[in-house]
Amino acid sequence: MAGVRTKTRGKSASRRPRRRANNTVSRDELLVDGNDFHFRKFVHDSLAFAARLTAVRDGYARLIGVSGPQYTIIISIAHLTEKGPVTVSDIASHLHLSGSFVTNECKKLTEFGLISKSENDQDRRRVNLEITDDGWERLDKLSGLQSQVNDVHFGNLTRDDFDRVREIMPRLVASTDRALSLLRHIGDVRVDES
Repeated sequence: MAGVRTKTRGKSASRRPRRRANNTVSRDELLVDGNDFHFRKFVHDSLAFAARLTAVRDGYARLIGVSGPQYTIIISIAHLTEKGPVTVSDIASHLHLSGSFVTNECKKLTEFGLISKSENDQDRRRVNLEITDDGWERLDKLSGLQSQVNDVHFGNLTRDDFDRVREIMPRLVASTDRALSLLRHIGDVRVDES
């Protein structure tokens, strides 16, 4: 019959009481008026930024013929070399990665002819990592593009913003490491290092 409504089981969507998601944090410092909305927005913006940062890094990597993590390692060797010899443990510490992961990626970079290894004068069990001429050549070709892209990428930051963010970031990395440790312990979760 046209125009006759039939009864439906349960409440209609418009009549259901609205549920509110539970807060995902309990610290007062992270709540605004007892609500975690702004915290969640911060997390989601951080995820969006991290995804885009990774995509930019992977773009640089493709341009010099390596993977994203390999690019991060070779560019870190380039910058850390300014302070003296660089070892696998230096890179692992600098990038917050495991020594075994860095060792495996350095092996590939050595096979590609982009880095070389030499004996460490202080500890013969360790090796110094150096960028080869081919590695420097690839990084040099990339540097002009990097400046352009990074200037745009971080163009919204003032000097004060930059100083605050770079002071806060290491603390967030350290607390995230502790959070991952807790998550692994409670939830038996594995995390990819790339």
